[in-house]
Amino acid sequence: MEKQSSELDELRELDKKVKRPASVFAYIFGTISAIIMGSGMSLVMTDIGETIGLTMDPMLPGILIGVAGMLLAIINYPIYKGILNVRKKKYSSKILELSDKLMNK
Repeated sequence: MEKQSSELDELRELDKKVKRPASVFAYIFGTISAIIMGSGMSLVMTDIGETIGLTMDPMLPGILIGVAGMLLAIINYPIYKGILNVRKKKYSSKILELSDKLMNK
């Protein structure tokens, strides 16, 4: 029973190795994207443009910054899936080997 438990623990660790880098990237990239998008929205909807010394109308730069943040947020999920798939391919043989050992017991 001890050996099966250690194999199960090893399988869980491999699962974390597969998922954690993709999740960490997605959280960080998504947060940065949301901040960029929010900055553009703030520029359009408030008078922060005057505060930072923007002499022109803040509408166009605000829209461009907001759209850039939105595009980054949109591509976040495909990038996440790409990282996850690369990690799955890297560890798939070891995961299948361990799961087969556990299933055959």
